[in-house]
Amino acid sequence: MQKNTAGNRTPAPTAAEVTPRTAARELGLRPKELELAVQLGLVRSVPGAPSGPRRVPRAELERVRRTPDFPGGLRERVRVMGAGEGAALLDVSASRFARLARLGCFTPVSFYVNRYRTVVWLYLAQELRDFAENDQALRTGHLPEGLRAALEAGMDERARGWRSRRVLQLTRHAATPWERAAARASVLSEAVLAQAVPEPDERARLSALRPCLVETRSESEPTRRILEKLSHAEGEDEIRWHRLVLDAELEAARAAEPFRAAFPAPSARQISGPAGSGAGPEGHRRPEPGTARPVTTEGRRGRPRRRWLGLGRRSRKATARPATG
Repeated sequence: MQKNTAGNRTPAPTAAEVTPRTAARELGLRPKELELAVQLGLVRSVPGAPSGPRRVPRAELERVRRTPDFPGGLRERVRVMGAGEGAALLDVSASRFARLARLGCFTPVSFYVNRYRTVVWLYLAQELRDFAENDQALRTGHLPEGLRAALEAGMDERARGWRSRRVLQLTRHAATPWERAAARASVLSEAVLAQAVPEPDERARLSALRPCLVETRSESEPTRRILEKLSHAEGEDEIRWHRLVLDAELEAARAAEPFRAAFPAPSARQISGPAGSGAGPEGHRRPEPGTARPVTTEGRRGRPRRRWLGLGRRSRKATARPATG
């Protein structure tokens, strides 16, 4: 048994569990498809070693393989598509698809930043098919006046919907009430978190446990700014909502496991960075599949490395081009 950053004991990996790469190969999926399957709850994973990724039990692999529509059904449930394919599936124009997406008629499940530093949203094919079957009125004719007014006012629910979806995915993998609270705090900026959680010790613990919403290995400063913006709640109503849910999770965590009884107060060495940075040896934990390192605007030495984000990829070149849906 090993201890994680919350002070809880994590079972050491055994032969009954396999790495995500091995699980993907045995299920006939690409690694990014397995990550999405884990995020969606289609494949169960368990915590691995404190310094390693989550692992997949062999019993879970057997369960998935026994499903009647395996392997085609699993691959179809993690199939994603961009705006072009999505518009073709719904039999609507690209502009119509973009308007429906901005209205929140369907929520992105992932995204990537292309070589033009444009955010390309990805949607589950099954959810688009469900929308096509159940909301045919919105696919043809004029949109209702209220929806048209919202679009003219700049409504765009894509980033907000994706953030809410990721937070729910992260809370599903939380093992303790404090980890659930940390997952809820993952979309709040450091400034907002400091207001929401004024107690320094509690805030430091949340920052140490807080997972990251996006994965990136890029050292490109413009791309990091894009990812940081997408990772944080925007607008008073969205921030207020996440703060309210965080307050409820914190109350549950305090009741179930009083903070000072469960964790010793972090020392200055353990919290060597700014409040909420999660810096220090006790605050470092490798993220689970589908999560990532914290996005910061501070550059690092060395040549930028190619990176993967969501289910797409980005080339090394970067030139300007208008945003796409």
